[in-house]
Amino acid sequence: MPGGDDVRVLVFHAPDAPEDLAAAGARAVRRIGREAPAQTRFRTRVTDDAAVFTGASLRRYNAVVFLSSGGDLLTDAQETAFRAYVRSGGGFVGLHDAARAEPESAWFTGLIGARPAAQSPGAAQRAVVEVGDRVHPATDGLPLEWAREDVWLNWRENPSGRVHTVARVRERSYAPGESANGWDHPVSWCRDYDGGRSFYTGLGGTAAGYDGANFRKHLRGALLWTTRLARADCGATVTGNYKATRLTEPNRPDALDRIGEPHGLDIAEDGRVFFIGRGGGMPGSPVVTDWDDPRIGLGEGTVHVWDPDTGEVTRAGTLEVFGNKGGGDELVKNEEGLLGIALDPDFLTNGRVYLHWTPHSGIDRERHMAQRRVSRFTLDRTSGTLDLSSEKVLLSWPVQIHSCCHAGGGMDFDSAGNLYVATGDTNSSRFSDGYSGNNPEPDFGGVSFADARRTAGNTNDLNGKILRVHPEDDGTYSIPEGNLFTGDEAGGGKTRPEIYVMGVRNPARIFVDQETDWLYAGWVGPDAAEPSPVWGPAKYDTFAVITSAGNQGWPYCMGNRQPYRDRTLPDPTQPQDWYDCDALRNTSPNNTGLVDIPPARNNNVWYAPQGGAPDFPRNGAGVPTYRTDDQTFRLPWLKGGGQAAMTGPVYRYDAGSNSETKWPAYWDGKWFVGDFYDGEQPRHALVMDPANAGDGGLPVHAESLEQIVPEGEDGIRNLMDWKFGPDGALYVLDYGRGFFTAHEKSALWRVTYEGGPPTPLPGDLVGDRHAQEG
Repeated sequence: MPGGDDVRVLVFHAPDAPEDLAAAGARAVRRIGREAPAQTRFRTRVTDDAAVFTGASLRRYNAVVFLSSGGDLLTDAQETAFRAYVRSGGGFVGLHDAARAEPESAWFTGLIGARPAAQSPGAAQRAVVEVGDRVHPATDGLPLEWAREDVWLNWRENPSGRVHTVARVRERSYAPGESANGWDHPVSWCRDYDGGRSFYTGLGGTAAGYDGANFRKHLRGALLWTTRLARADCGATVTGNYKATRLTEPNRPDALDRIGEPHGLDIAEDGRVFFIGRGGGMPGSPVVTDWDDPRIGLGEGTVHVWDPDTGEVTRAGTLEVFGNKGGGDELVKNEEGLLGIALDPDFLTNGRVYLHWTPHSGIDRERHMAQRRVSRFTLDRTSGTLDLSSEKVLLSWPVQIHSCCHAGGGMDFDSAGNLYVATGDTNSSRFSDGYSGNNPEPDFGGVSFADARRTAGNTNDLNGKILRVHPEDDGTYSIPEGNLFTGDEAGGGKTRPEIYVMGVRNPARIFVDQETDWLYAGWVGPDAAEPSPVWGPAKYDTFAVITSAGNQGWPYCMGNRQPYRDRTLPDPTQPQDWYDCDALRNTSPNNTGLVDIPPARNNNVWYAPQGGAPDFPRNGAGVPTYRTDDQTFRLPWLKGGGQAAMTGPVYRYDAGSNSETKWPAYWDGKWFVGDFYDGEQPRHALVMDPANAGDGGLPVHAESLEQIVPEGEDGIRNLMDWKFGPDGALYVLDYGRGFFTAHEKSALWRVTYEGGPPTPLPGDLVGDRHAQEG
């Protein structure tokens, strides 16, 4: 790609522009063009004479920069010439006040993308820019969090979804004024517009700002793209570029022929999607709740397969599970059943499928106990069905089934072939007023069902954990190095070496990023609607990046290590001391493990009905006030409400894939988090700082997915699981519109990118077409 004399940039500013600002901007563009490597160098012309806007003159330039150019500066004929220039493939860069240029022109409004609000703050302020696009030439290499002083514009109408935002300004880092845009406050964006390329940045409001190396890097990248010296995807977050397609039809009457009660999925390397049904039948199907009936809780755990070659769904297998008790009281409903699926890393060769489930045949109706297990089955290649006789029980452990809830279920493999298994605390928070599930009193047959210290907080119990084991060919498993316990800790027999993470409540979904082997998990919080100065934090649903073995805190501490109050006999209604998150002790009478347990760690994301990442002032002992008037919200893009955290994948862009519908490179490395519910619940892609993600660092940037993974009654309303396939498309399970049943809205969906390749196209790059343009 030749640079130098072959590439020209026109810088235009208003005749009455502030002299220092115009000079600084022109000087910065000239310096960028002069000091660039030879293949991306360009010549710069600066003018305040609008007479340059003619067809013949504009054809000489690869890009036009509007600098300090607010107001009505072009005649109708000049705007027509400029419009023709853009339509012929010309590039446009708007800086700061360019958003006020040609205020009566609808076409110019589209070119820029947004207009400033009348009440934008006028003075320069120091603020933090969140650099969400890590691959665009204008932001590649910039800090994740870029602190700078500038004049920050508010927008009359937020352009997000119509343009591709590459950076946002964090409003809580400065005073945005009355017309603030909220957490989603774009500051720099681009779009393919009317045949050409448009890049706008709200930065550049001060002369001193042009001297910064990061700003020049930002502006240089914008010029590379608009001059056709580099390619970039400026449609990656334009919501109209995504298409959501329902892949499964509703079941036929009284038949789970296409989908069961959705509860998880995995995707083979050949694109087949395997998805499971927990155990609920069709709406209105009978359930048995009488413990004297041998059929109590009997349900169908289903495995279905969607084939991308045929578009057809087949039912690959059915397991008789316990868990079909319907809804109602916590002593009636149950969340056991077929809970998780993971395909062997060599599935296409060996056909092995791992299922996390609760067999009906193993229940103890007298004691209300069951044996949960992880089993390995083989898929018969000829019939396409699971060979139930091939079962190898990898792992089995007891669970109480007297009271709902929290079975967990998620499973995934890392790059070393280790299998992670997420288990819930099988505990009710009903008997602790929705705060810490730590009431030791209620039990059935001597087994507590309201004290998560018996499970999640117990070093000798596999419930309320994320386990990590290495399956062996003979159906057994070995223990990888680096788990939380060895099994040989002092005291003997009080730890389980399978435990990788303890202190989780109900991790229905987990994901392991094969590139880093980091574990991403989410779990549902308790039921308290508000924080309590007596008992502790409200219902915090949680997401965490887990890079090493440890304790995530439940039922002692939540969020950023906010402690609960202890309960004990003989009167659990009376609060005891606050838990010390640094020196946790399990003194529950139901504990069978160590008394001194690992300290609680910070989590990355927590959200309550009041908002995202609630935090409070703390006293000298580190205990928050837990007064609602004291709350601050560190993640303003988050709201709570129904709250059922469903972590998603980390997207990894495959440049070698020839898929025409794969998601763009913009999403590479972003972590997808969502909630079972739609509305104000999270459905976002997060940028994490690798330097602190494993230590509970907050997300640096959040991108809304509400329009891309569409919400609403006819969309993906109840998000149950989501993963990217080898085609780079996102596959999503919608649970349906009821509970404990397969509903007509229960469905597998695929979300594809329809925005085309990055621009300019290879044939449009400088050197291929420049000679045609004179």
